[in-house]
Amino acid sequence: MIKEFKAFISRGNVVDLAVGVIIGGAFSTIVSSLVNDILMPIIGMILGGIDFSNLQIQIGEAKILYGSFIQNVLDFLIVAFCVFIFVKFINKLSKLGHKKEQKKETKEEIVETELTILKEIRDNLISNKKTKIKKK
Repeated sequence: MIKEFKAFISRGNVVDLAVGVIIGGAFSTIVSSLVNDILMPIIGMILGGIDFSNLQIQIGEAKILYGSFIQNVLDFLIVAFCVFIFVKFINKLSKLGHKKEQKKETKEEIVETELTILKEIRDNLISNKKTKIKKK
């Protein structure tokens, strides 16, 4: 069982997932701070000094904190947009690396094709020389 667990933990996907979760948590804290400390005060000023975190409706003894909900929706949208931009950037980098590999492969293919053609020309020249010598 210990060997299986060790094999499971050492697989690349598990480690990548763990790193992603840790970085995601740290990233979420940064984005929450961006939203709470920078964007929401600006949005509140634009909307006439509204503080979303204090928006609520009292129904009997229950408080419906719809301002907190708006805050969380904005957090989600900003995090989703940041992740979108990050993934788009990573995809662009991987495409650049892939294009370089393709160019390298294409150059190698061209060189191989040129060598093949040159060998065929050489072989034709040699066979033509032999035919001319035999005719004389």
